[in-house]
Amino acid sequence: MADQIPLYPVRSATAGRKRAAYYSAAGPGPGAERPSRYQLEDESVHLDEMPLMMSEEGFENDESDYHTLPRARTSQRRRGLEWFVCGGWKFLCTSCCDWLINICQRKRELKPRTVWLGCPEKCEEKHPRNSIKNQKYNVFTFIPGGFVLAVTITREAIDEFRRFQRDKEVNSQLYSKLTVRGKVQVKSSDIQVGDLIIVEKNQRIPSDMIFLRTSEKAGSCFVRTDQLDGETDWKLKVAVSCTQRLPALGDLFSINAYVYAQKPQLDIHSFEGTFTREDSDPPIHESLSIENTLWASTIVASGTVIGVVIYTGKETRSVMNTSNPKNKVGLLDLELNQLTKALFLALVALSVVMVTLQGFVGPWYRNLFRFLLLFSYIIPISLRVNLDMGKAAYGWMIMKDENIPGTVVRTSTIPEELGRLVYLLTDKTGTLTQNEMVFKRLHLGTVSYGTDTMDEIQSHIMNSYSQMYSQASGNNTSSTPPRKGQSSAPKVRKSVSSRVHEAVKAIALCHNVTPVYESRAGVTGETEYAEVDQDFSDENRTYQASSPDEVALVQWTESVGLTLVSRDLTSMQLRTPGGQILTYCILQMFPFTSESKRMGVIVRDESTAEITFYMKGADVAMSTIVQYNDWLEEECGNMAREGLRTLVVAKRALTEEQYQDFESRYSQAKLSVHDRMLKVAAVVESLEREMELLCLTGVEDQLQADVRPTLEMLRNAGIKIWMLTGDKLETATCIAKSSHLVSRTQDIHTFRPVTSRGEAHLELNAFRRKHDCALVISGDSLEVCLRYYEHELAELACQCPAVVCCRCSPTQKARIVKLLQQRTGKRTCAIGDGGNDVSMIQAADCGIGIEGKEGKQASLAADFSIAQFRHIGRLLVVHGRSSYKRSAALGQFVMHRGLIISTMQAVFSSVFYFASVPLYQGFLMVGYATIYTMFPVFSLVLDQDVKPEMAMLYPELYKDLTKGRSLCFKTFLIWVLISIYQGGILMYGALLLFESEFVHVVAISFTALILTELLMVALTVRTWHWLMVVAEFLSLGCYVASLAFLNEYFGIGRVSFGAFLDVAFITTVPFMWKVSAITVVSCLPLYVLKYLKRKLSPPSYSKLTS
Repeated sequence: MADQIPLYPVRSATAGRKRAAYYSAAGPGPGAERPSRYQLEDESVHLDEMPLMMSEEGFENDESDYHTLPRARTSQRRRGLEWFVCGGWKFLCTSCCDWLINICQRKRELKPRTVWLGCPEKCEEKHPRNSIKNQKYNVFTFIPGGFVLAVTITREAIDEFRRFQRDKEVNSQLYSKLTVRGKVQVKSSDIQVGDLIIVEKNQRIPSDMIFLRTSEKAGSCFVRTDQLDGETDWKLKVAVSCTQRLPALGDLFSINAYVYAQKPQLDIHSFEGTFTREDSDPPIHESLSIENTLWASTIVASGTVIGVVIYTGKETRSVMNTSNPKNKVGLLDLELNQLTKALFLALVALSVVMVTLQGFVGPWYRNLFRFLLLFSYIIPISLRVNLDMGKAAYGWMIMKDENIPGTVVRTSTIPEELGRLVYLLTDKTGTLTQNEMVFKRLHLGTVSYGTDTMDEIQSHIMNSYSQMYSQASGNNTSSTPPRKGQSSAPKVRKSVSSRVHEAVKAIALCHNVTPVYESRAGVTGETEYAEVDQDFSDENRTYQASSPDEVALVQWTESVGLTLVSRDLTSMQLRTPGGQILTYCILQMFPFTSESKRMGVIVRDESTAEITFYMKGADVAMSTIVQYNDWLEEECGNMAREGLRTLVVAKRALTEEQYQDFESRYSQAKLSVHDRMLKVAAVVESLEREMELLCLTGVEDQLQADVRPTLEMLRNAGIKIWMLTGDKLETATCIAKSSHLVSRTQDIHTFRPVTSRGEAHLELNAFRRKHDCALVISGDSLEVCLRYYEHELAELACQCPAVVCCRCSPTQKARIVKLLQQRTGKRTCAIGDGGNDVSMIQAADCGIGIEGKEGKQASLAADFSIAQFRHIGRLLVVHGRSSYKRSAALGQFVMHRGLIISTMQAVFSSVFYFASVPLYQGFLMVGYATIYTMFPVFSLVLDQDVKPEMAMLYPELYKDLTKGRSLCFKTFLIWVLISIYQGGILMYGALLLFESEFVHVVAISFTALILTELLMVALTVRTWHWLMVVAEFLSLGCYVASLAFLNEYFGIGRVSFGAFLDVAFITTVPFMWKVSAITVVSCLPLYVLKYLKRKLSPPSYSKLTS
């Protein structure tokens, strides 16, 4: 189909012929290989005639023909020496290094395996240890590093040691291993493939296992998978029937059996394998699927389970879905590195100029090195230490902020990143929502019930059942008069009552919920079957299901009087308001799938033998199944606008003959080998006709506190928000609307499911025609688009105001983050609360974890941990903004400090015939960078341009930061010019004003330099803090004291020359006025310029502060 559709607008037919000729003409040579890039078994080669973009050189000439999507720009390869000089050498070096790394770190090929029960020694190949490693370094990565990096290395070492301790804690957990001699305790890290492991209730499953046996009578158990897929609902797992039927645990060793398992892979939702028992006649073969597996990092929620280990360590699903942590380097650090490189070039250039002006006399290379040492203060060695101390201070401020309690800074190297974010990628469940479903609305077509009218439903249910039992007892005693008396009640009331009763009964029966009763406290001793210790009271009952929506519905039916008290694989029991128990036999169960978007159940009422088929599902799936009505579509739309998740409930009564006919066809379809899924679906669809519409339900997934205003604030701050969730498409869309991630006026483009390149091509073109609409795409379609049209999808998605990706696996989430980083070059932030978000958090430039119901895994792996989603607003617009602004000012000031003294040295050397003689003694140089100026310069970390309240009120201020104007080559050049001007004034002023004693040059120039630096800090500060004032006066006091006590250091050259400072001179009026005059000339023009700039071109924040 896709082959015949031309891409619009094609300008000329000749272009098509040119392209066809281009491909067909590719004979033996490089061109011959081209078509193979686009050929796939299931695709037609003609797709090449309608490319979305052309990265092939052959298409470069036909620029006018294609205007469909942004094109990739490919540059012509340069050849020969020019290529080598212009980067070819770098390419060759990189290729050699990659080759060596590949040789050293060659990955082992993953293969399927046969696992003998309880016999790890029978494994033919070596499997990885079952230990977890989240560390980033080994001992050897710490060996290189100098004195200046000691601060950074120490901090990283502490962080790494904490990670090591967390890993050790997990790896040291003890588990019971079943052996021929009985149970033995083993550490998690010592578990091997083939071991039989016993996992108790509420214990973490240590490795990927096949579920062999459980203490639950039904042969099934529940597991919590929130750390794997982010969903808090429990999953039902079924034990292998062959091993579950064995009389005792020890019999597992008396049978000769093995499991064949597919090779380790990423997909957590599928598994293929077989269980074979060889010592029976004939041998037993059981197929294994996802419901027979227990994945590592999930938690047993009911009973005790025994499993055989099939995958360990880095081959487990959870580890394979977790990306390796990377070293995160902030954008500000990279920018400062670029500026430092520029300063290094300036240092070399200045030294060469000085030697050139000398005339290359004598051993000029020695003079060159002397100049390099003299001007080495141009390179700001103290910058790294100042910034690291600043980062530590920002981290401390974030953790001490009372407005965001519970915030923890786990990576102290990137607080400035919080101020440069353009994309925020957020999880849904537990991050934007509380994952607590509440039943809000029941609509019967003519009447609607909300939270305030639920008591009416309760009275209808009580009336229905009391009437039912009074009728039953009336029939038994042949007393008809009471029924006659009741007939005087209005008919409408009666019909509403019966309709409400039917609807509530359908909701109470049509689900996959199991009531779970906790064991009594204080019961000890390991029994094979724990049911004897259970308390069946209402207070002790909890409901478990694969969807929290279903739990909310069953809890609601309990609140109105119809309670689900027990359920197994074949029956369920309801309790009426009067206390009677109704038993229903489950004849068939049709589970919910993302394709069918509905689930159904066929039950037989034990008391009346009536067979009923109940079904509930999404309105899109159910609208064609139910009988004609005029209200369903409208009411679904109304509920969706309120942010409610809707389900349509319907029923159909079946006769015994109809059911028997269905069952025979259904069984036959299930046994077919070819197209089993299609045949089964066709049989079920034969029942799904003209069903009676009972009701429409509305359930609300409550949003986290202040999610809407927080998202609004972030959007105003210029941050684009993408929601990546493992949940269903409908649910994700619903939450996107209710949280105002997608505004009410915006259109939503739902990307149709695509499986091939042609479909992806057509769908991308359809999406391209839309303007300013949010995109909703599923993980499967995303995978197809990323395979063929990665560049185009990224280009189009980045233009959307919001993007929602549903059914995303953990690795897909991380891949989307990396795609944004590579395609846009902008800074990304990922926020989540579950183990399935760890990959995304670690891949992002800045990862934020929320400590939620899904555990602490995301919060421990993140760079920043917060207690609630709403705290992210203040974290970014207040702390992120101030951290970036402060570090930018601090970094540039430290550079200015080195440049100004180097300028003075250059002037001094120039005046004295380019002599390579130091201007100041070593102690003065050390004092200048530390005790005389360090405190005022470092106090810039307390500076702020606007108050936190203003930053929160006007998030638009955050937009300016993403442009990086606080630290760029423009601001850097301004500081360079300031340094050159001030250095020149200070040195020439001192030389002009010195008296007969040459020694006074040092005293005058150095004093003026210190005063200039202190005044420049004052000039840079935007909001004064009392500690800044203390730092200024403390530094000035230290300098004055050193003038009095360390006067021999203010001589020129060596102390042995006898050039000592006259203490009396520094107290004279000439000294005072000369120093003051030089300082005023160096600083006053800058103050005037700053004043004029603020008046003529004020910054955006100044309007708010005035």
